[in-house]
Amino acid sequence: MKFTKLGRAAVVAAAGAILLSSCAANEPAPNAPADGSDAPAESTLSGDLAGAGASSMGAAQEAWIAGFQGANEDVNVTYDPAGSGAGREQFIAGGVSFAGSDAYLDDEELAGEFAACVPDTLPVDLPVYISPIAVIFNVEGVDSLNMDASTIAKIFSGQITNWNDEAIASQNEGVTLPDATITAVHRSDDSGTTENFTQYLTATAESDWTEGEFETWPASYGGEGAQGTSGVVDAVTNGTNTIGYADASRAGELGTVALQVGEEYVPFTADAAAAAVDVSPRVEGRHEGDIAVELDRTSTEAGVYPLVLISYAIACTDYADDAEAELVKGYLSYIASAEGQAAGQENAGNAPISDELREEILAVVDTIQ
Repeated sequence: MKFTKLGRAAVVAAAGAILLSSCAANEPAPNAPADGSDAPAESTLSGDLAGAGASSMGAAQEAWIAGFQGANEDVNVTYDPAGSGAGREQFIAGGVSFAGSDAYLDDEELAGEFAACVPDTLPVDLPVYISPIAVIFNVEGVDSLNMDASTIAKIFSGQITNWNDEAIASQNEGVTLPDATITAVHRSDDSGTTENFTQYLTATAESDWTEGEFETWPASYGGEGAQGTSGVVDAVTNGTNTIGYADASRAGELGTVALQVGEEYVPFTADAAAAAVDVSPRVEGRHEGDIAVELDRTSTEAGVYPLVLISYAIACTDYADDAEAELVKGYLSYIASAEGQAAGQENAGNAPISDELREEILAVVDTIQ
């Protein structure tokens, strides 16, 4: 028999910040089983379930919470969009039952202890959210631009500082660019979106991007910092001649950059992001049940948008608390289901996972105990 670890309630209270919770928990929702079949299923789940992490999947989490609570009226789910790093920290400490992260757990994290998990067991990374990262900008009269990776790297590292620089102008014939200073906006917090963005630049513009990949922006690259995805979007929107990067679902009316892939420029779309995942291998040497993907940022295949993030749901496979395990199992089953992925896409614009990936994820979720 398992017992809940002492003191976890206190950790939850300390970790609490802005919680995303469904405003539509009591609205009608299809009460279908998580496998996507049409037969109704009466829920036996009850209790509170807390998660935290990537702000990039915040809009999807809102939809998932609404759908899951609609089918499980005795369950209350909250999600704190504090950022990937903060979410992993809270999960490791046992402050939340699951984390959302734009980066999978690294070897150092896996070597530690996880308060919610049974000792000597490891959590798993499940890729439940796929989305392009948009390079967003706010330049009067300009809606879209073409850029290669080298140009983007030079802008965000401070080597290109003016909008009418030849490197930008030469890729955008016919576009009137201002003689104005570029304000490059980056995440100020520990961010999986930043890690994915810098992975892309490291892989495709290494000679112009000397700091490599990182989650926390280094002072040497300067620029303007903003907290969270919403902070970056607000800074770019409210500024003048600004540029930044954010989950594409949050791009709104801002201008966006089409990336050079091979001989063409590819704008972000859900399908192009999904294609990038399809051509990418799995990370080697991971433990059983873990589904970490090694994104191929250098692909030149047609229709691939390589600046993409995969956001993972991170969960124990063996929880110290049986009731907690059942809630996590139910919620993650819904997220990965065809119904859940469709709800996320409608609200957040992400790319639904493939049927093959869904089957693999649900097989792992089914082992949670």
